[in-house]
Amino acid sequence: MASSQGGVGAVTALQSHHYSSGPHWSPGVSQYQHQPHTARSLDRVLEDAVSSGILNLSGRKLREYPGLSYDLTDTTQADLSKNRFTEIPPEVCLFAPLESLNLYHNCIKCIPEAIINLQMLTYLDISRNLLSVLPKYLFNLPLKVLLVSNNKLLSIPEEIGKAKDLMELDVSCNEIQALPAQVGRLQALRELNIRRNCLHMLPEELADLPLIRLDFSCNKITEIPAAYRKLRQLQHIILDNNPMQSPPAQICLKGKVHIFKFLNIQACRLDKKPDTLDLPSLGKRCLPQPLTDSMEDFYPSKNHGPDSGIGSDSGDKRLSTTEMSLLSCGQNIESRLKVLLPDDVGAALMDGVVLCHLANNISPRSVASIHVPSPAVPKLSMAKCRRNVENFLDACKKIGVPQDKLCLPHHILEERGLVKVGVTVQALLDLPPSRLMQLSAI
Repeated sequence: MASSQGGVGAVTALQSHHYSSGPHWSPGVSQYQHQPHTARSLDRVLEDAVSSGILNLSGRKLREYPGLSYDLTDTTQADLSKNRFTEIPPEVCLFAPLESLNLYHNCIKCIPEAIINLQMLTYLDISRNLLSVLPKYLFNLPLKVLLVSNNKLLSIPEEIGKAKDLMELDVSCNEIQALPAQVGRLQALRELNIRRNCLHMLPEELADLPLIRLDFSCNKITEIPAAYRKLRQLQHIILDNNPMQSPPAQICLKGKVHIFKFLNIQACRLDKKPDTLDLPSLGKRCLPQPLTDSMEDFYPSKNHGPDSGIGSDSGDKRLSTTEMSLLSCGQNIESRLKVLLPDDVGAALMDGVVLCHLANNISPRSVASIHVPSPAVPKLSMAKCRRNVENFLDACKKIGVPQDKLCLPHHILEERGLVKVGVTVQALLDLPPSRLMQLSAI
């Protein structure tokens, strides 16, 4: 995605898979799909199903269930995919041992209540049908895999929260407008595919799930909740073709690691409550900006050397020393002043207002006067910006910042030498309490 208004490019290549715990079709059954669809071959399939417990009627263009003359009540796997059934055959709902049912690509419009007889059913594929509703009783089954993509669903019932064993849920390519909060109760869910729906937001409740794969591409989602930083087991996140704003597009393009770093920073900011400090120039700058940050801020106890690979998905997108220094500088100022700064910290410091307030916070009245913007004049002149910056640097000298750690005015005013600005700010914050007490006494 080129901008936050376009679709995010595919950030992760992903191959579709099912978990090993789910049922699989026996390779020996597929041979019947290549035989001529004669009455005799169909009878042979049904006869074999009686003895094997595996029924494969896939791809026969059937409109009616053909097994009325056979006792198939011991069937454990049934594949009725790629036919023309308009309903689930009632006889199939009497297969008490049935563990796996494949109804892919039929013309089924509803799921009968008789399906609750299948209390051994763990795998249900009813994708590419004509369903407009998922019935509540469906979630009384011990399902581990539920595939209902390419239907006409408008919603998911709250009762889905009862499916405690569900590991994979695919509701992609429907017309769903919102996910119920009860999805957050699916404590076994590993894979969630909600691709190509009409979703405008993601429920925060998903943050508590052990998801490994999450695909919400091709929706109308603008924001990933900060709580999703808790999805520690997530390996694949697919979010292309959404009008993403938070994180902004350029972060999403960098991949999962950078997305999670952004969410961590957002969570930290949400936890802060700005006090009454009057910084009017910040009000119009607190908009999402391109994020530059470092994993060191979230894992300070780990060794992130130049070859650690931390800070990018593949180890080749290193963050510069300037970016690291600025991120740290901005966070330290935010923590001290209890305010929120935009991600472009250098631009936020250019007029000297924030820096002067920081000096006064550390040593009261060290800056006697501060030029601040007003509603009538929202941007300071260069002369007033320079006076603020010079007053800040003079205050740093008086407070006790060593000369070798002082930056020059143009480093701040022109955003040149931002690493040196970070060094000055850090030196100011690191001054010993004894020194500050002496100044206060004077």
